[in-house]
Amino acid sequence: MAIELAVEAYKTTGDFPRSELYGLTSQMRRAAGSVAANIAEGHGRETTAHFIQFLRFSQGSLKEFETHLIIANRVGFLEDHKFKELIDRSEDIGKMLRALIRSLQDKL
Repeated sequence: MAIELAVEAYKTTGDFPRSELYGLTSQMRRAAGSVAANIAEGHGRETTAHFIQFLRFSQGSLKEFETHLIIANRVGFLEDHKFKELIDRSEDIGKMLRALIRSLQDKL
């Protein structure tokens, strides 16, 4: 789901103004991509504690992405229906991350 969020972020920001290529477009793409990348990197670590740490990094990137979504919507780059779709996906991923972190913490 995190990878699909990143793919959708790339597709969606492709319609943003060219003047935002190094601004909001780049920031949204990087934040969305970081969610999945941090999950993968953490999974490849030696310990559960390190995995949890990277899952928390993922949560931070997700919140950053959500903030950029709000900004993009408020400045008119992102239509309300697309904003709702992406923010809902993001919130679902956030719930899964929290549940996975809790589950892993219980094993420590």
